Amino acid sequence: MKHLLACLLALFALTTAAHANSIRIKDLVEFDGVRGNDLVGYGLVVGLNGTGDGIRNAPFTEDIMSNILERLGVNITGEQFRPKNVAAVFVTASLPPFARTGSRIDVTVSAIGDAKSLLGGTLIMTPLNAADGEIYAVGQGTVIAGGATAEGDGATVTKGVPTSGVIPSGARVEREIDFDFTKLKSIRLALRTPDFTTAVRIERAINGKYGRVVSRMLDSGTVVVDITATRAISPAHALGTIENIGVEPERRARVVVDQRSGTIVMGEDVRISRVAVSQGNLTLRIQEQPIVVQPNPFSDGEAIVVPRTNATIEEEPGIGLAEVSGGASLSELVAGLNALGVAPRDMIDILKSIKAAGALHAEFIVR
Repeated sequence: MKHLLACLLALFALTTAAHANSIRIKDLVEFDGVRGNDLVGYGLVVGLNGTGDGIRNAPFTEDIMSNILERLGVNITGEQFRPKNVAAVFVTASLPPFARTGSRIDVTVSAIGDAKSLLGGTLIMTPLNAADGEIYAVGQGTVIAGGATAEGDGATVTKGVPTSGVIPSGARVEREIDFDFTKLKSIRLALRTPDFTTAVRIERAINGKYGRVVSRMLDSGTVVVDITATRAISPAHALGTIENIGVEPERRARVVVDQRSGTIVMGEDVRISRVAVSQGNLTLRIQEQPIVVQPNPFSDGEAIVVPRTNATIEEEPGIGLAEVSGGASLSELVAGLNALGVAPRDMIDILKSIKAAGALHAEFIVR
């Protein structure tokens, strides 16, 4: 009985591990034709508390404000106005795939003049154009700025970015993308990270799901699916089945280093050949402490500045000559360096040297 229970637990552990390593196809690929479109517009934010554009420094703000008022029937020809509660902005948004007329999308508002803050402002009706020049949405609403500014006579404090904000559901779709998804006979799956092994696994997983050949790998980044061979009611039904198939992706051995923060991220497949490592630090300090020599009282002499420099060199304790056995993983090396008390920035230098020596078998990315 105990032996049977142990076997069941082992089988459950293997099944759980396999399920944990499998990733849905929808998280690995982009479906050809199922994509968003970028929108951009030029508009005006009003209602600011004296934090808008300076008209002299941003004349385009006055132009767009004049155009809006004239469209509303207000004649301002020859008038001089210098409001401080308006700001010219760029409005950007992303039109999601299959967005229908009347649906709403989020927009981002960013000042392009010398406005100090968009906090509390309202975006006036702004057309949003796509790359083809057509208007696909219209944005309007209250801007939610992501920062704050406090200003006094002698100092100014700014937290976050008050010159940029968002309007949740701030644009209404007015035009749909002319694309008939139901007429597709085949569709391509574009891998976000091209890899031949992953593409083969996706092909086999899809064919195994249907029990026949319905997909074919074209290259490391593309797998084409024959919609007619799936015998689905529509392409949408076929993709609804395919996108939830689990596949274990293959990853390249890679080490990513961020020098500013001292962050090291590595994959489990990184390996190191037999290598010896020795590390130490030299610190050079130079301090200038000039001495002023004053003349005697009631004399005609002048004060003389005598330079005095204190220069020291200190050698901080590092690690001696340490040998890493061949075939060791990078995680084992890093664990050993941590045990020796090596700082993250010193560890980055060591990894660079190991890579330069040809002993680090992975793609090394420094940011």
